[in-house]
Parts: sequence; structure tokens; C-alpha cells
Amino acid sequence: MQAKTKRYVMRWTGALLCALMLVGALSATALAASVTTVSATLSPDITVQVDGATRTFFNVNGVQVYPVLYDGTTYLPVRAIGELMDKNVNWDQNTLTVTLSSPRTTSATTGTRDANPKQQTVQAQLRPDFTIIVDNVTRTFTDVNGKRVYPLLYQGSTYLPVRAIGELMGKTVAWDGGTRTVTLSASGNDGGLVTDADTFNPTPTNPTPTQPGTAQDGSYIGVERAKSIALAHAGLTSGQVTFVKAKLEFDDGRWEYEVEFYTGSYQEYDYEIDAYTGAILKFDHDVEGWAPPSQNTSGTQIGLDRAKSIALNHVGLSASQVRFVKARLDRDDGRWEYEIEFISGSWEYEFEIDAYSGAILSYERDSIYD
Repeated sequence: MQAKTKRYVMRWTGALLCALMLVGALSATALAASVTTVSATLSPDITVQVDGATRTFFNVNGVQVYPVLYDGTTYLPVRAIGELMDKNVNWDQNTLTVTLSSPRTTSATTGTRDANPKQQTVQAQLRPDFTIIVDNVTRTFTDVNGKRVYPLLYQGSTYLPVRAIGELMGKTVAWDGGTRTVTLSASGNDGGLVTDADTFNPTPTNPTPTQPGTAQDGSYIGVERAKSIALAHAGLTSGQVTFVKAKLEFDDGRWEYEVEFYTGSYQEYDYEIDAYTGAILKFDHDVEGWAPPSQNTSGTQIGLDRAKSIALNHVGLSASQVRFVKARLDRDDGRWEYEIEFISGSWEYEFEIDAYSGAILSYERDSIYD
């Protein structure tokens, strides 16, 4: 009786082990199948500062690598961060494992900076099958809402969300949308080492704009020139309006003049004008029944393709660099105009273009992550 019981237990134990092995194999297969290709944005315009110092990253071959934006989150290359942590970074192809361990025995990688880096949409892999081990401890990461996040793989480099990088380095992560800067600093230290001063964080005299189409080699056009451009666009003179705002501002990496005025009949006009080129970036009016200057319809319409070309040229992009989400002829306020809207990288562009003259009536550029 005891022998039968023993054989019975052995058979069930064997069956259970086979079942567990099958479940493990199926789980591994399911995990591998969850690897997905996603569209991300290579973002050379994002600055990374660690403990007050701006950092430039290179891969093991000395090629400059940049932050990657995906799903509203900034990702940084793990190997480059390993250098900052003074840890060696090892890759195990058999187990798909990235290991960071101390002390670092490999010298820091150097390279040559890109002469003309460009923001672009790229294809990356979301890799839930990658394991991250730091000093013999397997680490998993979550976003600010507690949702699990996974590494990205792009051109042979593994990337982790900046929040996860902050956890690994024991640093606080901050984001400045105005200057598009990621800051990693010691916990409880925001870089404010000096508290006794008359002014802090003064505005730079001539920062490099990051928005396409802006020329930064010349000088500012001046507030009076900006006011003249706005008035000419509205078909008005200085004697017909009252200015409520005319000042230089730094917005989304661009120096621009914000000009606002109203007429005697309380028609209000708002303009954003490129501080270097004088181009009208955006304008708006807040009075019902207002119409732009009369439209000359004696000629022929420029056509949709020409309107798209005008919009692309205005921001210095080509058709291959954008995805159009709207391109149509419309009649608005008694005027025929083309509505053009497209996305490039993390930016969305919107235009209204006169259907006969090709003049840009309005232009807006906004981050798709706002």
C-alpha cells in the first residue's frame, strides 16, 4: 500500500512539474510576444543637467545620443547614465539583462558632437522582456501614477524613463517646459546653493532658439518694428489703436514679441512675432463679426498642394518630415482659405492660408504633450 502511494505521489509530482514548465514556457512566449514597435521622438533640443552640469551623451562607439520622448515621458540612455553613476554596464544577450555594477573599470566614452542635430520621429522597441539589475538587485520601475514602465531599445541603446534614472541615481528629477530642460539633482537640493542675492536666474541675453524657422544670427527687430508689423497685418495705423501690451518674451525656446492692442470700436488684436525675423507666429482677434482685410478673388486659387508647401517652408520642414492631419479649403468670415495642420516630432503646426494670395493668415505651434 505504501509503495502504491509513493508511486501515485511521484506521478502527480511529475505531472505538476511538467505543468509548471509548460506555464513558464507559455509565459516566456507571451512576454516575448509583448515586444512592440512604437513611434518616439529623438529630441536633441532637450537639455539634461545633472547636479548643475549640462551633460552630453555618447554611445560606446563615440556617436552622440539624445533623449527620446515616448508617451509623454523623457527616456535617457542607460549606458551613458552608468558612467555618471560610476558603474559598469553589462549586457547579457542570453538572458536579455542589463547589469549595472560597481566599481566602474571602463573609461568614460568620448565622441564628436553632431554638427546639425535634428528632432525627428523614430521607431523604437518597447522591451518588457529586458531585466535591469543594479548592484545585484533586480529593479522594476513605475511612472508617477504607479503604472509599470519598461525600457526602450533604439539603435542598439537601452533607454529608461528619466524618473527611473532618478531612482537609480538617488536624485530628484525636475522638468522645465520653458527651456525644455531635465534636471537631476541631489534629493532636497534644487541647485539653489546661494540664497542671499538680489536676482536669480537672469534671462540670457541671446539664447539659442529651438523652434524651426527662427534665425538667431542677427539682432532683434525691436518692439517698435514688431508693433508696425502687427498694425500693417491688421490694416490699421497707430492712431487708430491703443496698445495694451508690447514686450519681448521667451516662449517654447523662441524669442518673440507679444503685441496686443484694441481699436475705438473695441476690436482686440493679439500677435506673437518672431523677434529675429519679424514673422507673424500667431494672431487672434476677440470681437464677433471681425473680418480680415478684404480678399481679392479676381485671380485663381493657389491650390491645396501650394498651400501645404507654403506652410512647410514657413517652419523649415519637408513633406517627408511631417504627418498631415488636416489640409482642406474652407470659407471663413467671407474669405476662402486653406486650413493646414500637421505633426512633426512632438510638435503640432496649424495654418490658415489665403486661398488666392497664399498669405499666412494665422500660424500656431504647440507641443502634442501639453
